[in-house]
Amino acid sequence: MNSTKLIQKEAIAQLRFIREEALTDAAAIIRRSQDFGRALMLGNLEHGKVKIHFQDALHNRYQVETTIWAVTEDYLCLKGNLLIPTCAIFEIE
Repeated sequence: MNSTKLIQKEAIAQLRFIREEALTDAAAIIRRSQDFGRALMLGNLEHGKVKIHFQDALHNRYQVETTIWAVTEDYLCLKGNLLIPTCAIFEIE
């Protein structure tokens, strides 16, 4: 099992992602979607940061602490025009 690596937000641009769902449980996917909404409000209203746990195309696990600026069906948008595919995300704290 891969350990989680802390990563700086700017380094996300160097990662490659695949369109494979990181979560297998339907309830966890719904919970993650709800967490996106809460994290978006925190970012837009209070400029608060959250911890995002995600994986890259090689299934390496990462954690980044940043502000979420926008959420689409397919991506989380971070400051600096950085994107993380929603399907690559395990959890938001």
